[in-house]
Amino acid sequence: MKLLKSYVYFQFFTSLIGKKKEKKKRMAEFEDLPEGCITTIISRTTPVDAGKLSVVSKSFRSASDSDAVWNAFLPSDSNFIDSIISHSPSLANLPTKKSLYLALSDRPIIIDNARKSFQLNRRSGKKCYMLAARSLTIVWGDDQRYWNWTAMPDSRFPEIAHLCHVWWFEIRGIINTLALSPNTQYAAYLVFKMIDAYGFENETVDLTVGVKGGHSNTKIVCLDPNIEPGPRIGRWYHGRRPRPHNIIGLQRPSVRNDGWLEIKMGEFFNSSLEDEVEMSVMETKGNGVKENFFLEGIEVRPKEDN
Repeated sequence: MKLLKSYVYFQFFTSLIGKKKEKKKRMAEFEDLPEGCITTIISRTTPVDAGKLSVVSKSFRSASDSDAVWNAFLPSDSNFIDSIISHSPSLANLPTKKSLYLALSDRPIIIDNARKSFQLNRRSGKKCYMLAARSLTIVWGDDQRYWNWTAMPDSRFPEIAHLCHVWWFEIRGIINTLALSPNTQYAAYLVFKMIDAYGFENETVDLTVGVKGGHSNTKIVCLDPNIEPGPRIGRWYHGRRPRPHNIIGLQRPSVRNDGWLEIKMGEFFNSSLEDEVEMSVMETKGNGVKENFFLEGIEVRPKEDN
């Protein structure tokens, strides 16, 4: 019976948010509920709904801003939250669960010896990670003739990977699904810059995302954002002519809010079972030299944040 009442109240509550007709009547009925009941119902909605309801009335604000509500929006593992706070001690001084939630969703927290960053999705509270270039497998990444490691002032990480000169372009990353929010559709993004880049302008690149040992999906894209799509113009690279490709209509990167480029690699569903998701970036068939690609990492975030 308690579950049924909770469901009825929840349906009433969601209709209150979405409909304007009879709003005053429904508002009066809703405010007759005990504050604890209102708090419980709001905690079963979303951070967005809680924010909207906080401006309705004083009783709604009190319930919507309560620790009980925002604790429900934070990851349920308190040890995990404590570990994140240990990487950014100032978070421990925040006075409320709401302020902690907003801080975790406002900026990335650098973790794992600067090999990853963590952030909450502001709208849903789901976990987002970026795997830094240092946590990825880069073919010839430890050979300074081909790649070197440098700092960029607008990167979240202390160093990024700078491609100096390669023919074989291969980057791989892996993430365990237990680190992510359960029952969530995720998307992976390659995050990078091109500064005086060469060799990518008419070259296709394969992006692959899939569960280790299971199904994977590969898409063909063009990483260069600066030219109009069109058929490849024949050119010679060190005496060898690469295979011609057509790049008309291929997906290209977009500019992020932080100024970096990103391109969607693919999607996967985290079903709450322990799996390892593999992500790869490859161009190994064109035989053309590639230069001046700056890799920040691979970001994994809920699809609803796209």
